[in-house]
Amino acid sequence: MKPRDFDDLIKTSEGITDDQVKKEIQEKIRDLQRATPLETDKWIYRSVVWALGLAALLCLFFTLWIYLAWFAKNPASGNEINIPDIFLAIASASIGALAGLLAPSPAKGNNQN
Repeated sequence: MKPRDFDDLIKTSEGITDDQVKKEIQEKIRDLQRATPLETDKWIYRSVVWALGLAALLCLFFTLWIYLAWFAKNPASGNEINIPDIFLAIASASIGALAGLLAPSPAKGNNQN
C-alpha cells in the first residue's frame, strides 16, 4: 500500500520497531509538512527578483528613451520635458521591494534589547 499523504506515511512508519528511527522519520515528515514552497523553492524567489529588477530597468530605459526622443525633435527648445510620474513610481517601488527582499532578515530569537 502506497501512502497518500503525510498522515498515512506516519501510520505506516508506526510498524517500525526501532524507536529512534521511527522518531527521526516522524520528525522529518513533520518538518516537511511545515515547510512552505516559499521556503523550499528557490525559483519563486529568483523569478520575483528578476521581475522587480526588470521593472526597474525598463522604467529607466523608457525614461531615457522619452528624454532623448524629446530632445532629438526639439534640440533648441528651452521647455522642460514632462516624464510620466508612473515611471518614477514603478521604479522606486520595485527598487524598494528589491531592497526588502535582498536585505538579510534578522535571525529568530536574536531580537534582544
